Amino acid sequence: MMPSSAVLLMLAFATGADLKVKATDWPQFRGPNRDGMSTETGLLKEWPAEGPKKLWTTSGLGGGYSSTCVVGGFIFGTGRKNGEEHIWALEEATGKPVWSTSFSKKVDKEDGPRGTPTYAAGKLYAVGPLGDLVCVDATTGKILWQKNYVSDFGGSVQGWGYCESVLVDGTSVIGTPCSKTAAMVAFNANTGATIWKTEIKDAGGAGGYSSPVMAEIGGVKMYVNLLGQAGGVVGVDAKTGKLLWQYTKMMNGTANVPSPIVYYDKIFCATGYGAGAALLKIVPQGQGAFKVEELKFYKGNDLQNHHGGMVRVGEYVYLGSQHNNGNPACVDLKTGEIKWKEDSNVGQGDGSAAIAAADGMLYFRYQNHTMVLIKADPAGFNLVSAFKLPEWSRKQSWAHPAIANGRLYIRDQDKLHVFDLKANKN
Repeated sequence: MMPSSAVLLMLAFATGADLKVKATDWPQFRGPNRDGMSTETGLLKEWPAEGPKKLWTTSGLGGGYSSTCVVGGFIFGTGRKNGEEHIWALEEATGKPVWSTSFSKKVDKEDGPRGTPTYAAGKLYAVGPLGDLVCVDATTGKILWQKNYVSDFGGSVQGWGYCESVLVDGTSVIGTPCSKTAAMVAFNANTGATIWKTEIKDAGGAGGYSSPVMAEIGGVKMYVNLLGQAGGVVGVDAKTGKLLWQYTKMMNGTANVPSPIVYYDKIFCATGYGAGAALLKIVPQGQGAFKVEELKFYKGNDLQNHHGGMVRVGEYVYLGSQHNNGNPACVDLKTGEIKWKEDSNVGQGDGSAAIAAADGMLYFRYQNHTMVLIKADPAGFNLVSAFKLPEWSRKQSWAHPAIANGRLYIRDQDKLHVFDLKANKN
């Protein structure tokens, strides 16, 4: 007789073992490789008018704009409950709560955490809006260690608070306090001890909103992220934290949010508030030195991304362009040419669009609770389907979509909606 899902959960939690991460899981912000791309195939290429079949909706997650990660049969996220920041776990199959842990009791003037937990080796790492970095046991929610970006590293809480989803690279956790002495920090994943800090004279201002990604250029592994207005887009050495290169032209003084796109030795970066976008080439100069070549700069009225992110499909970047808008656009990474862009939002979507990609399709989640399916085709814009999310809150809908194990996960403040994306039901 096969054990029930409840028994399996109890067995997993009793052992405290590392959860098994499948290729189709979504273990961190923006998926397996932090680029908004799912590895799945066999998904629906169009949706019914009412949208894909909804499997379930759960509530009680708390307020906030955190997305979800899905690993080893569990769903993880963060939310503000009763004035405290919580990190929580649900059953993947049913959405039933498993545990919830408070990790910050300070009052947040805004609406709750924005950062998505990162899963690695049996642990979860998350950042609250006031700079509280926490590491918890993924099976129990027990706090293993904590740090604070402000009190420990001289960071400052900006208008919307820290929104970062930390990067875990082996035994290192990479965070972004965005201070002069600690623009970026590597923590020991098991203890929280500081491994290195990156000093950048003018790193603050509008920092704390972006999340780092990895790159390897000229044989050097580095972490790439957006800092404050003066800090710009930076690459730091993964071993030492040394600043390797910096580009400041494409920044604004309010909030720099989207994680850069890495394509071999090229970096595509964009931000909102009229600032624009840029395609860069990072050129090794020998002995660990690098030069930044600006291949293409796009003025804000030509191309910009507010906070919904960008995805790379093949040799093309797709994004929602213009400040506080998600007008679909496509850019050729080889040449920097804008292949196409729409002059307005589509499919009855309105406002900024958080996006993901899977199986040749683009998923645009507009802030007015509209989901739009677009074909990832550099030849031209192709709107396929759209539907309105059910039971939506009165607040803006900003959490990024997550795609895992044939399902679409859409967080909307206190609720989580889960839809069936599988095309064939065998």
